[in-house]
Amino acid sequence: MSFTVEKHFCGQILVDLAIFSEAETCGMEMHMASSEEKSEDSCCKEQKISVEGQKDLKLSFDQLDFPQQVFISFFAYSYIDLFEGLPEMVVPFKDYSPPLLVRDVQLLDQTFLI
Repeated sequence: MSFTVEKHFCGQILVDLAIFSEAETCGMEMHMASSEEKSEDSCCKEQKISVEGQKDLKLSFDQLDFPQQVFISFFAYSYIDLFEGLPEMVVPFKDYSPPLLVRDVQLLDQTFLI
């Protein structure tokens, strides 16, 4: 993937920065006819940077060395394991029965909700 970055400077100050489009001007440059060249004494200047992308973006698993293959294998194994959920919610106290109530604890301790 390649892209273009355009910058418009007015003097030493960056006025506009545009990616994938043309930079807007500051409005200070003189309007000239299309046949005339820009004058050398203009304070504005344009800077255009083009970044070329790779032609072959797909990297084969065979082109990686052994430690990289091991890292990718373990990373994929541990990452996939994050999304596997439990089949059902495990309730650890499902088979636990509460103790028998011998005395009323609230009356014994004299604690009441008001």
